[in-house]
Amino acid sequence: MRAIRLGAMALAITVIASTAFAAAPPPSPLTPELIAAARKEGTVNFYTAMDLPLAEALARTFEAKYPGVKVQVERNGSERLFQRLGQEYQAKLHICDVVNSSDAAHFVRWKLDGWLVPYETPEIATQFEPRHRDPDGYFAAWRNTLSAIYVNTKLVSEADTPKSFKDLLDPKWSGKLAKGHPSYSGVVMTATHQIMTALGWSYFEALAKQKPMQLQSALDPPRKVAVGERDVGVEGTEYLAFTLIEKGNPLKIVYPTEGTPMVTSPAGIMAQAKNPNAARLFYHHIHTLEAQQLLVEQGGLRSVHKQIKERQGRTPLSEIKLLPEDPVAVERDTEMVKRRYRQIFGT
Repeated sequence: MRAIRLGAMALAITVIASTAFAAAPPPSPLTPELIAAARKEGTVNFYTAMDLPLAEALARTFEAKYPGVKVQVERNGSERLFQRLGQEYQAKLHICDVVNSSDAAHFVRWKLDGWLVPYETPEIATQFEPRHRDPDGYFAAWRNTLSAIYVNTKLVSEADTPKSFKDLLDPKWSGKLAKGHPSYSGVVMTATHQIMTALGWSYFEALAKQKPMQLQSALDPPRKVAVGERDVGVEGTEYLAFTLIEKGNPLKIVYPTEGTPMVTSPAGIMAQAKNPNAARLFYHHIHTLEAQQLLVEQGGLRSVHKQIKERQGRTPLSEIKLLPEDPVAVERDTEMVKRRYRQIFGT
């Protein structure tokens, strides 16, 4: 039996009993030798669930800083990435070098299965609080997003704008909602688990009667609402909503009164990476203030880097009521959530 202690929003996971891990290694400095070894390998394969244009923008900043090392981006939904890595490992294929999932529970499983290698950079050690990094050094919070409610301001008046998850159960929203699916998206899986914990499955049973447009990615609900295909979206990514709003779309973000799901998306290095030095160099880069600020500025993400500056006009994270995040419970309950969700929504 494993006893696990976890605080809200914390990634500091302590595993006791049958599984033992060594203490986190000391921070590894960025050296000319590491850069030279990475250039000799020439490539880093990056599996991620983040929006592809943002992932490619991040890759370009890395390639500009370290000429001679190419980033190959493989983008997919977190649940699909989890399945793909499982299939690749069964086939003894080790293509992925650095992995990022929107489902922190995946890192709990990969760590226990020995698929990750401990590695800590000076930036992680000094600029990320202990609760935002694995105590054994296997992964760290890399990007964060909220899963809020999204409203088309041309279709919904201010007076009618829902303020809570329970407001979405009003009959007037029947056939007018869009939502993501936990079997595809790690963001939606985490959000579904948090909402289920707070409101119970009875909430989803009532929501299913509203006949929401069932989508896959957490990127889809804000998009469908922005173009007017649905009035309101739920369980989608805040970061894409920011981007759509800045492009002039009639979209408003509502942080539910019950609390907004906070979704931590860690990153880690694969233990059997084909390009281990390029992987370490890339891991250094993505946790720098430069890279973290890019995620905030260009991608609308939230960062837990201590020196990060939030964009003006956005509600500070400190002012938003958040639902507790528990990746260990999500890892334990994933198959149950998928099964129960399919039973309720019929998809």
